Amino acid sequence: MKKVFLIFGFLFLTSGIFAQGNVNKGQTQINAGIGFSNWGLPIYVGFDYGVHPDISLGAELSYRSFSEDFYSIKYSHTVIGILGNANYHFNRILNIPSSWDFYAGLNIGFVSYSSSSGYGGSGSSGLGIGAQIGGRYYFSKKFGLNIEFGGGNRFSQGKYGITYKL
Repeated sequence: MKKVFLIFGFLFLTSGIFAQGNVNKGQTQINAGIGFSNWGLPIYVGFDYGVHPDISLGAELSYRSFSEDFYSIKYSHTVIGILGNANYHFNRILNIPSSWDFYAGLNIGFVSYSSSSGYGGSGSSGLGIGAQIGGRYYFSKKFGLNIEFGGGNRFSQGKYGITYKL
């Protein structure tokens, strides 16, 4: 039993050697995945660039299409969004293990919303602003899993996917 505790203790202490936390100053990471929203299932790709040990700036492109029945007529919709974001990473001040990355931030961008001809419902293109909170788990030096929840924007209520550090 003592050996089991020693092995797990060793693995816990050395896990930070192989996995690295938030994006470092001057480093870039690519994110991709799927999201969830009231307007279809978005797919996204984006990047983050470290401008400070605790701050990253990024950009993202998202796409979704969906259809709905409105008075027995089927309409199709396409939503394309491009946004910029800024995140504060809490790892250093909260002394979070390096295999994890927890962050929160703000975003702003533009959404292009198009619908089938003759659609009279709501949905319009325009500016979107919001906030997000999220986290990543790096299972290697280069790869991690991410999850993010957002509010107050027109892009998505949340998303999950993969992260790759360049």
